[in-house]
Amino acid sequence: MTDAAAALTLDDLDRRILDQLQQDCSLSNLDLAARVHASPPTCLRRMRKLLQSGLILRQAALLDPTRLGAPLTVIIEVSLDAQAAAQLDAVEAGFISEAAIQQCYRVSSGPDFVLVAQVADMAAYQDLALRRLTGDVRIRNVRSFFATARSKFDPSISIPG
Repeated sequence: MTDAAAALTLDDLDRRILDQLQQDCSLSNLDLAARVHASPPTCLRRMRKLLQSGLILRQAALLDPTRLGAPLTVIIEVSLDAQAAAQLDAVEAGFISEAAIQQCYRVSSGPDFVLVAQVADMAAYQDLALRRLTGDVRIRNVRSFFATARSKFDPSISIPG
């Protein structure tokens, strides 16, 4: 988060705007203004402020992985043989460049990374594993978990206040 976003004070209107955008970022300014009970010029000014502050990272569509041929979700724990900053950065860069890996977290007290990948099937996972996980000598251990059902998927953030 940028310094401007960290220092940004949100009022009730900002929170309503953010809540609506998390539900549907394709709303026109007129529709958004009506939903948050503000005038269109006020809504547009607030939106610009929220975007410029860096609080809104980007606007994107959520896609259905099953309909796009990638129904298998894999949660992957990765432990490295050493935790030197340069090594962590290099391995992380490889994960970030991989299209199938949707999320990459450096974590503590356990593995070094937790990844979330979306792939077509076990063969696609094997290809990913060979390409990014088992072929890298810096990686000591990999544990993969295959989702059997998705009970909840909601990238919305609870807005304090």
